[in-house]
Amino acid sequence: LLIIPPQISKYYFLDLSPSRSLVEYAVGQGIQVFLISWRNPTKEHAHWNLDTYVDAILEATDVVRSIADVKDLNTMGFCAGGITMTAMLGYLEAIDDHRVHSAAYAVTLLDFEASEGAVGALRSKGLLEVAKLRSRSKGVIKGEDLGMVFTWMRPNDLVWSYWVNNYLLGKKPPSFDILAWNTDANNLPAGLHGDFLDIFQHNPMCKPGEFKVKGVPIDLSKIAVDTLVTGGVTDHLTPWQACYRTTQLLGGKSTFVLSSSGHIASLVNPPGNPKSSYMVGDKPAPEPQAWLESTTKHQGSWWEYWSDWTKKRSGTMKEAPERPGSEEYPALAPAPGTYVFD
Repeated sequence: LLIIPPQISKYYFLDLSPSRSLVEYAVGQGIQVFLISWRNPTKEHAHWNLDTYVDAILEATDVVRSIADVKDLNTMGFCAGGITMTAMLGYLEAIDDHRVHSAAYAVTLLDFEASEGAVGALRSKGLLEVAKLRSRSKGVIKGEDLGMVFTWMRPNDLVWSYWVNNYLLGKKPPSFDILAWNTDANNLPAGLHGDFLDIFQHNPMCKPGEFKVKGVPIDLSKIAVDTLVTGGVTDHLTPWQACYRTTQLLGGKSTFVLSSSGHIASLVNPPGNPKSSYMVGDKPAPEPQAWLESTTKHQGSWWEYWSDWTKKRSGTMKEAPERPGSEEYPALAPAPGTYVFD
């Protein structure tokens, strides 16, 4: 399994702490896990665009297949990492390359016209042009600036509650791993930021042949691999109804899983929480509400369903490796690697 995290985030929210780690859980299920750790770009990397990141994922798939000694692999994209994964999948399909066996999506939007949530409210042409000019002039857009935009989408929960507790009442903020990670954002290079804004504004990925990756026109309906698509019931950034739209855009067999909780809490969702639940459907209906009415609720974490789904697409079990890497690709440093400190 190759995990593709969002470019604005450090990957370690998937490996936060014991018993709250998707990586730990997946490895415990017998899945060999590789993750991309994105470098934190500076002004000198302003030219890095979507094609640059697709090339990086393609290189990662080569390394993973070499280390694991397999012809193909499963992928999993989170949020903007899912957008980049889709660009790669479309490109691979266009060039008849079948190195990816299945793909899972977590809280990812591909059709921005389907979103009526907070993100959809930002699709103002003037606002997007200003954002492009700003990142172009600076070379990067700071991770904390992007984080502030997302924070103000839920001011009652993410701004005023802390202002009252910390400033007015003088209380110390609680020690909470997700909050610590949330303030540790990556920058976005101007090139990638501009490409994302174009996708956000013009929605080209949903128009066959209009969106190009590495100069090659792609058509999402031609992506034939099995996909597992997830959304969060209370997700304010990527509403689950808009995430559901992905099941209708891709050409392969698609399964949708709706998890309890919101954008991040639905992802950091280990088994054992009595409050966790999910709904799942193998044959998605054209509309999300019709799908919802045809499903039943399951207690537990969607991680459990996802791991079973992934293992069914992973071939036979093999002997676990004794150490990370290989002779050709030796391990460079202990986890969490070096890029998380940039």
